[in-house]
Amino acid sequence: MNTTQPSSIEKLLANTPLFSALAPAELSRFARGSREFHATKGEMLFHRGNPCHGFHLIVTGQVKIGFTSPQGSEKVIEILGPGQTFGEALMFMDKPYIVFAQTLADSHLIHLSKATVFEELERDPSFARKMIASLSMRLHQLVQDVESYSLRSGRERIIGYLLRDMPDSPETTNSITVTLPTSKGTIASRLNLTQEHFSRILHELSEEGLIFVERRNIRIPDIKKLLVFDK
Repeated sequence: MNTTQPSSIEKLLANTPLFSALAPAELSRFARGSREFHATKGEMLFHRGNPCHGFHLIVTGQVKIGFTSPQGSEKVIEILGPGQTFGEALMFMDKPYIVFAQTLADSHLIHLSKATVFEELERDPSFARKMIASLSMRLHQLVQDVESYSLRSGRERIIGYLLRDMPDSPETTNSITVTLPTSKGTIASRLNLTQEHFSRILHELSEEGLIFVERRNIRIPDIKKLLVFDK
């Protein structure tokens, strides 16, 4: 792990949506209560049951959040990337982690201490509102996930995932290429599917000419045709 001077952390925080509106003095206070470090691919950032002393911000890299069943099978809850944070909810609840966090790529992160965050929340109500908004968005996404698992088929979940970054009106774009951000097994777990089921559906979509798969690159030649199945 590499530690750096607070000035470096201040610059990194200033480029993150959650902290971008803060004044230099506020950023400086956060930096003094933060720790910057690098983690290699596959490194565990925390395990279920570890105490939560703050929350993490991803500067670069990728992290998966999940849990392991008593039988040893893994369920991925979230796949997070640069600019995203994790661990806030448990920090507020003052409870140990109920999930694990593991890097999916070499990553650059910042850990912000609970004591510093709480001091700033008391000092600045506007920052408190931003944190509440961030947590609310995460909760909304989790509710959408539960709805998807309960009401949508595996095929619909995969198509929705492939089209997740599409604009509401895709008329100006006929085709796109999607690069899967991590392994198919990890994405399958995120969508509450087995890797075999995930691969089988990709194969079916490919045979129908709706997608063309080359390793992690998936080309969608006609977005409107695929959208028909994402209803």
